[in-house]
Amino acid sequence: MTAVARAAVHDPAQPGDAVPPPRAAVPAGRVRRLLGPAWPLTALLALYPLWWALGLGVLIFPIMAVPMAWQLFRRHARGMPVRLPPAFWLWLVFCGVAVAGFAVLDVDPAGTVPATFGERITAPTYKLGQYAALTVLLVYAGNLSPAVLSQRRLVNLLGWLFAVTVAGGLLGTFAGHFEFTSPVELLLPDGVRSKGFVKSLVHPYAAQIMELVGDPAPRPAAPWGYTNTWGNNFCLLVVWFAVAVFGYPTRTRDRVLAIGLLAVSVVPVVHSLNRGLWIGLGAAAVYVAVRQALAGRVRALAALGVVLAGLAVALVATPLGGVIERRLDNGKSNGVRMFLTEHAIEGFRESPVLGFGSTRNTQGGRQSIAVGESAACERCGNFTVGGNGQLWQLLFAHGAAGTLAYFGFFGYGLWRFRRDRSAIGLAASAAIAGSFLAALWYNSLVTPLAFTFLGYVLLWRNSRFQIVSRSVEPLGHNGHQRRS
Repeated sequence: MTAVARAAVHDPAQPGDAVPPPRAAVPAGRVRRLLGPAWPLTALLALYPLWWALGLGVLIFPIMAVPMAWQLFRRHARGMPVRLPPAFWLWLVFCGVAVAGFAVLDVDPAGTVPATFGERITAPTYKLGQYAALTVLLVYAGNLSPAVLSQRRLVNLLGWLFAVTVAGGLLGTFAGHFEFTSPVELLLPDGVRSKGFVKSLVHPYAAQIMELVGDPAPRPAAPWGYTNTWGNNFCLLVVWFAVAVFGYPTRTRDRVLAIGLLAVSVVPVVHSLNRGLWIGLGAAAVYVAVRQALAGRVRALAALGVVLAGLAVALVATPLGGVIERRLDNGKSNGVRMFLTEHAIEGFRESPVLGFGSTRNTQGGRQSIAVGESAACERCGNFTVGGNGQLWQLLFAHGAAGTLAYFGFFGYGLWRFRRDRSAIGLAASAAIAGSFLAALWYNSLVTPLAFTFLGYVLLWRNSRFQIVSRSVEPLGHNGHQRRS
């Protein structure tokens, strides 16, 4: 194995990092023995399909945040430093703005459905709880030493979730009506589990059934709950799958299987009818191509070109191309998105500093305020202002203060680690930059933000541990060793 490969696999620890306990001192719990000292994070990611099937889904994040926080507390109690990510104060500012927003929950912006503080408190409380859980995830993952959780293992876990995403996409494409009552759902009273919000959290289903290009058709959602979240996560995770397979020494058989999985993934990507996903993948390809070109990696750039050319041929030669054409010719959601964007901007003008603390429902729909949601038409009117993209939600719910702090945190990370030319650096920066673009049409809470955080963690750890994975520049540049 080359020196670079050894460095990528064994991730050297630095002074002050946690030293893993000897084998005899490892807790005797079966889960801990199976998953290792970093078991809360490993269980969260590796077992996510199980959490989805049980009906926990995104609820697993606050659940696993408890042992993560406990481990951080024990680290601090032992006198070991608890490191915070660069510009963490910006993220705390965002969280502070989110808390301050509770003071204006009883305000009714123009054109929204009036409601009381008590009627509105559920959604922002849930979101704040998830933001808190993901903050713990960010700090916890960043403080794990490479001896406890190596960069390669974390990359592999994210790559595994990409494979899970593809599997869920295929399930949603070919068995779109598949759903079942989860164990958690069975434990809830009928009056609780029948509520739409609760059902979206605990009821597993393969796809959302929507009428976009003719008759109602399934759009993949499993295991992420919504088609848009499925597409967002696909964009965020595909780069880590590529690093896991091609950024480290792997067997030829594994690479062939990985290429096959990527080829098969085109089917649910197309049938998702998800234009945001298509744009996101195109933007990621352009980003990687530019970085490769600037690095002088002609072979890698040529390989990317071959992949894109093969994809184009496949779309032309199969019915998949026709699906894309019909979707592009049919923009049923365009009017609703523009309607919600206008409301978000109007709300931002009305409360530009702190926003309104949470989302609101519009009075009626695009055509008339008399149109509203009903049992016969759940998608008629009463749209959620801020539900059409993270940017619009931040502007409306948290104003300029929250929006600038949120994007400032990730933007600073991109700038701080801009010179990281490793495979991890390229993938993480592509994912974070892509999340900025996706904010125009996707909401980030919960799983997309979690994966963006973990990309930030990988960048942050890379700089601390000076880990060398396969570079996107000729090795030897920027302090990297040349391969023997």
